[in-house]
This record gives sequence, structure tokens and C-alpha cells, in this order.
Amino acid sequence: MQVHFFYLQIPIITGLAVAVILTQQTTINMKTLKKIAASFLLVATLGLTAQETKQSLTVLNIDAKSVNTDPTTLGNMVRIELEKLDTFDVMDRYDVAYLVEKNKLTIVNCYGKTCLSEIGQTINSEKMFSGTVEQMGKTIMVSYRLINVKQKKIEKTYVHEFLYLPEEIQNIVKLSIADMFGRKFDKGLMDKLSKRYDFDNSINNPTKERLRLDGPRIGAVSYWGPVQSRLMESKTSGGFDAYPLMWQFGYQFEKQYLNEGKMQALFEFVPMITGLDQGYFIPSFSVLHGLRSNVSGWEFAIGPTFNFMPMANGYYDANNNWHLENEWKDATGQKNPFDIVQRLDSRGSYFLHSSFVFAAGRTIKSGKLNIPVNVFVIPGKDGWRAGMSFGFNGKNNK
Repeated sequence: MQVHFFYLQIPIITGLAVAVILTQQTTINMKTLKKIAASFLLVATLGLTAQETKQSLTVLNIDAKSVNTDPTTLGNMVRIELEKLDTFDVMDRYDVAYLVEKNKLTIVNCYGKTCLSEIGQTINSEKMFSGTVEQMGKTIMVSYRLINVKQKKIEKTYVHEFLYLPEEIQNIVKLSIADMFGRKFDKGLMDKLSKRYDFDNSINNPTKERLRLDGPRIGAVSYWGPVQSRLMESKTSGGFDAYPLMWQFGYQFEKQYLNEGKMQALFEFVPMITGLDQGYFIPSFSVLHGLRSNVSGWEFAIGPTFNFMPMANGYYDANNNWHLENEWKDATGQKNPFDIVQRLDSRGSYFLHSSFVFAAGRTIKSGKLNIPVNVFVIPGKDGWRAGMSFGFNGKNNK
């Protein structure tokens, strides 16, 4: 029986009080002395019985099957977690080993109620704790039993299914023991270890580069500013006679280099084709560096984008009208006085053009299906481009 020091102090304090009374009074009758003694005994008894005692509990081995550990080690893990609860008087593993050897007990394959109850009576333990942690398909099934030795019955059971992550067996034991006895635990970690379709991370997919979103991308891009006007101009003046909203499609390739905790870092490579809906073929290629949340699926990425655009050298006349450089004609042979500049022109030659893209988005999950939805902005001195795209892929195990 364990008693808190506070309750041991009560009779001590009471005894001191009696001593003080006796030293302060030169005369005291026998009747008064008997009353003081009776009060002392009453207070001491209450102090010793007020504190609720902990029941003794013994853990032998926990049956382990295909989980990269042995029953003895697993039993030690469970024993440590039960000690942390501070609910039972958990027998030390060295005391267990001593009693087993002293009484010549056989504990190998002793996981059932009858066997454990008999051993509990022999070693004078009020409770016995047993269980099984085994692989079942792609899961680890955890089952525990708390046995009342005197009544020879199971008082409490616990069963929980975890993902097959044998390297996380210590966390599995920690969470399952806390859950069994109603203690607080990390629910986020429990989801990562239990839910098959939770966002992938280094815990539930330690050897995989996930959440991977390689797959097709479909979307649209709109043009703003001077580039918008240029697209809508007639082809006779170098415009494109196009509407400043074009569909695009492509494919996203990913390479993750960090996948820890709640975040992952990655490179995204996105080739796209734009403008086929209006008879144009505008290829582009983006290289983005991004961060993605493994918890919510939100992500942000930035990086350069390259595309081929028809450009031509020309000039603006006094009336601000655009002309190609070779259109300058003067009967006097005077040199063109206007500045020659390069601008977007459907009559020009294709040149590689670079810009910078800012993108953000979120991945929506539906079972094994990932649906990334992204928005992006590409600023530029000739106008802005902004758009949205979405894609899809299945859960990739590679």
C-alpha cells in the first residue's frame, strides 16, 4: 500500500501539537489525556486510509507477429507506457524476471486469461496485462486485455487497426495504451498511423516520395494590360485577332527532396500547350520550387517559366501607330528617325521568352484520387497573365 507523504505528516503534526500542550500545562488529568490520545489515533487512521491505493499490475510478454520485434521487447514497451499512466503499481521487469525464475514459471506463449490468472495468483499480482501486436495484410492489429486475477475475468479490452508501419511500433504502443485508458494523445499522429488515405508524409510513407501529384493539367489563362490589346488587334497590324482567354493543357512532373513533419519541399516541372482552342500553338515550360502541407494539402510555388512567342522589330510613328522596321520608306532617303523596338507581333519570328510565375493551390482528396487545383499569376512589363488549372492522379506507390 502506497501512502502520500502528506498523509504521513498528519499524525506527526498531531503528535507535536500534543507535546506542545503537555509542555504548556503543568497539570493535566487522565481524562483529558485519554481524549487527546484517542484523537491522535483517529487522525492517524484517517491519514493512512484516505489515500486510494494503486492496484498491482504485471506485464509479462506481448505476443508479436511479423512486426520486426520480439515479445519481450514489446512487453517492455507496454510496461513503460503503463508506468507513465501512474494508474497502477506496475511491477518492475527485473522483479518479474526474479519471480518467474524463483517460482519456475513458464511464461512462453502465456497470453490467455487462464494462464495469466494462475501466474498472477502465484506472484501475488492483482492485475495482469496481455495482448497481441500482429501483421494482418497491410495493417498492424493491436489488441490488449486487462485481467482481474482474483475474479479470473477480463476487465477491459482494446482493439485498434494501424497501417503496416513496423518502424513506428513504439509510437503505436504509446498511442494505443493512452487511447485504451482514456488519456490524451496526439490525434494527428494517430491519423497518420491509422488512416490509409490521410495525406502522405514521412511517417505513414517513410520510404515513399509523397504526396505525389504527377499527372495531367488542364486549365485556362487570361491576359491583361497591353498584351491583351495586342492579342485582340487585327492580324494586318501584327495582332492575333484572338480572345484574351485561352485554354491550355499539359503535364506536371514532380521531384521531392524533403518530406518531414507537416511539410514537404519539391520541384515541379510543367510543360504546357496554350491556344489550341483559337488555332495557335504556344508551348511553355515552367520550373517551380514549392512547399506543400502534408496536413491540409495547401501548397505554394514560384519559379521561372519559358515560352516561344513571335516577336518583331519595328517602330511607332508620330501618331503612335506600329510599323515593322522594313516598312520605313522615305523618298529623300532620310534615315528612320523613330526608335526601333521589339514587341509581340504575329508576323515576326519566334523567340524564347522568360517570365516568373507565382502559383498556389490545394489538393482535394477523394479516396485514392488526388485532385490538385491551382491558381497562378505571371507579371510582366507588357501585361499580366493569370489563370487556373486542375489535374488528377491516383495514389502513386513508386
